[in-house]
This record gives sequence, structure tokens and C-alpha cells, in this order.
Amino acid sequence: MNDIELEVAAYSVASVRVAAAAGATRAELCSSAPEGGTTPSAAAIAAACQAGIPVFVMLRPRSGDFCYDADEFALMQADMEHARRLGAAGFVLGLLLPNGHVDVPRTQLLVQQAGPLPVTFHRAFDMAASLPEALEAVIATGCRRILTSGGHNKAPEATGVLAGLVQQAAGRITLMAGSGVRPQHARLLLETGLGALHLSALTARPGQMQFRKNGVSMGTGASEYSVPIADAEMIARMRQEIDAYTLGR
Repeated sequence: MNDIELEVAAYSVASVRVAAAAGATRAELCSSAPEGGTTPSAAAIAAACQAGIPVFVMLRPRSGDFCYDADEFALMQADMEHARRLGAAGFVLGLLLPNGHVDVPRTQLLVQQAGPLPVTFHRAFDMAASLPEALEAVIATGCRRILTSGGHNKAPEATGVLAGLVQQAAGRITLMAGSGVRPQHARLLLETGLGALHLSALTARPGQMQFRKNGVSMGTGASEYSVPIADAEMIARMRQEIDAYTLGR
């Protein structure tokens, strides 16, 4: 019944455990939600890989664009080896050239290095100059999956584009919708022919600090007095929506 995959973007080990308990197929382990996800720590990878579901590790050495220099690419290669030894089930990455095309040669090198573990090309795909051209390029690299919002900010806004990509892919690669995906969007998105859905289901719980200092912040976009965590109820609802759609086909 669960042939349609449900991936949860998890920004902590606790979120991976929540995803496992709520019915996710796998977790994409990242750090730094405000930056869209970067490479997690070795300790987090090791612990997450004991949580009961396959863990795909994000390989993104910094925030910003997806055009990496030689030092950054070397970090991605080294992080892949560390993550493999720690139990990663696969990897998530994306590399572009300055002209907006997929960096095929270096993506192929990472896919070969990862083998036989699968690689997902993440939403760097949505920043490419041409999505149809990028789709063919990613397929040529050997990646097994593409995470995409159809080139829009939110995947539910791009069902027509997603359906076209699924048709073009013709079963050669799995297309997975991500960004702005909620349980109420499941049927709309799955009717495009997608093989997977991706969500962070990110919420927050109160932190343990009782003393609160006003006017001081450690960064932007997040409170120092709350802790991000995946929403178990939202993940379970998404699993139910996917299963109901599958049964109804």
C-alpha cells in the first residue's frame, strides 16, 4: 500500500524519531532550517541512523547558491564518506554551473562515489535555467530522485509543470514534490503522477529556559526560546492521505 514515498526533512535527531513513528518512508537529515538545509554533524548522522527509518544525508557545505568551488566540492566528497561510515542510506545534493545548467560531471562523480547508495538531486533543480533540460541532465548523472517544487516557490502552485516533468521522465527517475506541501495538497499533487512527497512538517516546542533576555539574538528568523521539531500529527495525516489515495486508485 505504501508504494508512494513520504520523505520528511528533519533538522534534528528528535525530528527523525518523530518521522519514523508517524509513518514516514525516510528522513532527509539536514542542519539549519532557516538556510534551507546544510550538512548535518557527524554525531547527528550517527544518532539519526539508529532511529528506525532510512536516513538520507544532505550534502550542502554552506547556504547560498549551488555553484561550488574546488574546496567546497572536496568537503562534499569528504562528508559523503563520513556519512556512509555512520550508516547513511543515501544522499541529497545539487550542483549547478554559473550559467544555470546542472553540473553534470561533478554530480556524476558524487553519484559514483555514493554507489550503490542512491542520490537525490535537491531543489537546486528549481534554480536551473530550464527545467526540462535540467531533468535530462540529472537523469544522465545517475541520480535516482529529484526533489522539486516545479520551479515555483511552492509545489502546489506548479501542478501543471510537475505533471509535465513526470510525463517527460517516463519512469526513468522518481519525481518528488517539496516546498509548501501539506496533507490537504496530497491528492492534488499525486494526481500529477509523482512518486513521492516531501515535507518538513516543522513546528516548535517551548525551550527549557526560564530566564529570557530581551534585545539579544543569536541569528535571524528563529527564537532562542523555542526548539524546532517535526509535527507528528501532520506527518501521520500526510501518510493517511497518501494511503487513501493509493487505495482509491
